[in-house]
Amino acid sequence: MFELLCAAIMLVGLLGVVVQVLPGTLLVLGGILLWTTETQSGTGWAVLGIAVLAAVAAGVGKYLLAGRGLKKAQVPNRTLVVGGIAGVIGFFVIPVIGLPLLFVLGVYAAEQLRLRDRRRAWAATKAALKATGITILVELAGAMVAVGAWAVAITLT
Repeated sequence: MFELLCAAIMLVGLLGVVVQVLPGTLLVLGGILLWTTETQSGTGWAVLGIAVLAAVAAGVGKYLLAGRGLKKAQVPNRTLVVGGIAGVIGFFVIPVIGLPLLFVLGVYAAEQLRLRDRRRAWAATKAALKATGITILVELAGAMVAVGAWAVAITLT
C-alpha cells in the first residue's frame, strides 16, 4: 500500500514535468525519497542515488541543449524573461491555457519590438518554443529514468 502512495506522488511528478505547473522532478525525487526512508535498505539508497544523478544530469542537459538552440537562433535572454512573465500572468488570468498562450505572445511581442520584422520575430518565437519542448523532453527523460530505477527495485524486492 505504501508503494502505491509513492507511485502516485511520482505519477503526479511526471505529469508536472509535462504540464510545467508543478515541480515535477522534485515530486518524483520526493516520492523516491519517501520510499527510501521507509524501506531503509541498500537498494533503496542506491535507487535514490540513481534518481538524483538522473535528475541532475537532466537539469544540466536541458539548459545546455536549450541554450544552444536559443543562441543559434539569436534569441536574447530578456525575450525569454518577457515570455516567462507573460506566461505567469497568463496562468492566473486564463486558467489552463494562459501560461503557454501568453508565453508565446510575450516572446513574439518582445521579438517584434526588438527586430521590427514579423517573420524574424515569429522565427525567434518558434526557436523559443522548440527550446521549451526540448527542456520538457530532457527533464521527462531524467524523471523517467528515476521512476524506472524505482520500478525495477520494487519488482526485484
